[in-house]
Amino acid sequence: MSNAPVVNESSYLTLHYRLATADGTDLVTTFKGTPATLLLGQGQLAPFLESRLIGLPEGAHETFQLSAAEAFGERNPDLIQPVSKATLEENSVPDADYKVGELIEFNAPKGGRFAGVLLEMRETTALFDFNHPLAGQALQFEVKLISVL
Repeated sequence: MSNAPVVNESSYLTLHYRLATADGTDLVTTFKGTPATLLLGQGQLAPFLESRLIGLPEGAHETFQLSAAEAFGERNPDLIQPVSKATLEENSVPDADYKVGELIEFNAPKGGRFAGVLLEMRETTALFDFNHPLAGQALQFEVKLISVL
């Protein structure tokens, strides 16, 4: 039995990690370069990824298969919403030439931010998909813990 430190909710980690689509296409990887260092609980990794690390010992090398529901969630048809062109103009880059398929960020009422993929430009509105771009996708999360403090 080793005395390797184990990851908890506030661990400081040095690790390699890879997030990939279910078919193995890399979305993000550190395996080809410098390992990442991060403090859990600070939002540097999505909570559903951090939760997979809890309890792993230093030196662990694991790959997790995540269903869409376990990752960024299923696609929600209610998150496909029209936004008036006036609202878009007031809260984004003025006179921008937006293209269908582009991820556009704009200010929300009360100071938040929205990001959505432009689906269609209409006469008075723009139709956006506010689902996370990875919603509805199963993912692989591979991690190799180099050090746990």
